[in-house]
Amino acid sequence: MASKESEAVKAHWAAARAGSQSPVDQEAADHGWAVLTTEPRGVDYLSVDELPAVWVVPHGAASDRVLLCLHGGGFVGGSMYSHRKMFGHLAKAAGVRALVVDYRLAPAHTHPAPVDDATAAYQWLLDQGFAAERIAITGDSVGGGLAITTQLRARERGLPLPAATMPFSPAVDFEATGTSYDTNRDRDAFFHRDLVRGLAGVFLGPDGDPRDPLVNPLYGDLTGLGPIYIQVGGDEVLLDDAHQLAAAAEKAGVEVRLDVFPDMQHTFQMAAGRAPEADDAIERMAAWVRPHLGLPDIELTDPGLTH
Repeated sequence: MASKESEAVKAHWAAARAGSQSPVDQEAADHGWAVLTTEPRGVDYLSVDELPAVWVVPHGAASDRVLLCLHGGGFVGGSMYSHRKMFGHLAKAAGVRALVVDYRLAPAHTHPAPVDDATAAYQWLLDQGFAAERIAITGDSVGGGLAITTQLRARERGLPLPAATMPFSPAVDFEATGTSYDTNRDRDAFFHRDLVRGLAGVFLGPDGDPRDPLVNPLYGDLTGLGPIYIQVGGDEVLLDDAHQLAAAAEKAGVEVRLDVFPDMQHTFQMAAGRAPEADDAIERMAAWVRPHLGLPDIELTDPGLTH
């Protein structure tokens, strides 16, 4: 059963669905999203002059390891400001720095603007001297899918691939074909098939293809990617997106872990610092990614808990 604290995420998505036909003030929307997350203590935020991004620097964090963080928002919303605190909790738990980046949004900028911007941020990290094997990419929702497609674009450009990837509640199938759109229709507080297909039309533009591998990595070659850890809420209509991504990666020979969190909504990790389920998920990602970045293991608070 979901905790009372995690119900704030469900309430957020229910309010978003109720207002989905109204004009959106993006700054106000970002603020409304960000209030789900507490401010992590012992974390500094530094602006970046060279690209639209913010450094998240936990006190005492390793300076030569980094998470490249890609926010969700359906490619029409979200920003480094809506997500900096949540990624701050993750960076602090992992003991590394994080670069939270913005990318151009639809409808003003359609595909491939987001994947090109994310790839440029990854290239920038390499140019700053970060070794690829000391970089992990993470993201929520469309940012989770972007965490994979960024690597496909990077490989096209001859760049070395990062050490690991952590997509959570990943959105990859913009044709919305998964059966969880039906089985979780009455459980998901926000998403439904028509909404996702509508977002896809805005993001792709009139000439876009939802089966482009840089849109849906299920149609791409995932061979050679580093280990992937996927988290997803059990009540999401995007549940099958996570399962399909895990299956495609495993078929390509990639090491994959998938954790399904019962009774949880889309991107429930945004309640980090408030909800025990979110804190557990953050802790698990941190513990998983550390050895992939060459850092010592850390003990989980509840190592016997499984999802």
